[in-house]
Amino acid sequence: MAHEKNTRKKGGVGKILLVLVVLLALAVGGALLFAHNEISGNGRPGTEVTVSIPQGSGVSVIAQKLKDAGVIRSAYLFRWYVGQKGAASKLQYGDFTLQKSACSYDAIIAVLSTYAKAETVRVTIPEGTTAIAIAQKMEAAGLCSAGLCTAEEFLKEANTGDFSEYKFWQYVPDDKDAPDRFLKCEGYLFPETYEFLKDDTVHNYVATFYAQFDAQITDEMYAELKKQDMTLPQLITLASFVQEEAGNSQDSNVAQVFRNRLAADSPYPRLQSNTSSYIQSDSDNNYLWNWVAPYYGGWDNIPENIVAAYDTYSCKGLPAGPISNPGIAAIKAALAPQPNEEAKDAYFFVTDLKGSYYYARTLSEHNANCQKAAQVNKTVNTEK
Repeated sequence: MAHEKNTRKKGGVGKILLVLVVLLALAVGGALLFAHNEISGNGRPGTEVTVSIPQGSGVSVIAQKLKDAGVIRSAYLFRWYVGQKGAASKLQYGDFTLQKSACSYDAIIAVLSTYAKAETVRVTIPEGTTAIAIAQKMEAAGLCSAGLCTAEEFLKEANTGDFSEYKFWQYVPDDKDAPDRFLKCEGYLFPETYEFLKDDTVHNYVATFYAQFDAQITDEMYAELKKQDMTLPQLITLASFVQEEAGNSQDSNVAQVFRNRLAADSPYPRLQSNTSSYIQSDSDNNYLWNWVAPYYGGWDNIPENIVAAYDTYSCKGLPAGPISNPGIAAIKAALAPQPNEEAKDAYFFVTDLKGSYYYARTLSEHNANCQKAAQVNKTVNTEK
């Protein structure tokens, strides 16, 4: 009897295993059938839809837009297929007409690989342009009909829109977590020459800037940030000061001076940069005076916490956020400067009207350099 019971138990286990194998085979078969039909476009034909692909969009963004439009059912499968085909670099931006559910992946790739002939507007954003200035440029370019792309609309979308598809976005804190920061978007609207589609959405215009920024920050750069225990906002904030104080062959030297000041044992823990300070003068390139004050309707209307967080003569360390949108050279210099000997241990620098930079380690050396620069400036002004 015992032997008969064991035989029954073994038979029961065998049946269960058989059922599991059959179910697994059905699941695998179903997945393969789904993939085959999806890739081949064997779904029931649907209506035609227009899919807008912003300039600079990667395969992940494109796949998600196709899925959202109902053209494909699996963004993951499309990304994999494009990778297998080596077609990522062929995909273009623009407006594309596609059919829901019935397009093969090859047909979709073929359509997206054809440059969409649409009316575009070229906009050039120089390195170091502020977010407000970029918004004003976008409005002046007349990109949207019926005044939809005003500077205010652009800034609102750039600061409050959902751009979580870009890796960098997860590292930029929301306003509630950065109450002293002026604008969330400042620093991440990458300066470049763009071809924007006319009458596109404000979201897509902003996304074009963010996609370009996202492409600049490599995995190696993120790894270096982690190694230095530095955040992305800290890097871009520092880079914005490098851009404003140099933006030339002196990027690494200026970055090193600022990093020396930011070091834990620094005798000068403030940046003390006129590019963001208490100085109220139209002749200076001062973020607080030239951009923040007009935004609030005058200097006296700037919230006290904003002034305190951006006046580099009073706040220790970096201010609450970037003061412009730096280029990649300034970003790389801020992350890993390669200074020359005179700037390696310096805490000060001053420039003259001829573009020369003078570096110093002590305040007395700096004061002497200021006198040298003043003499050069006097000569230049006399020659005028």
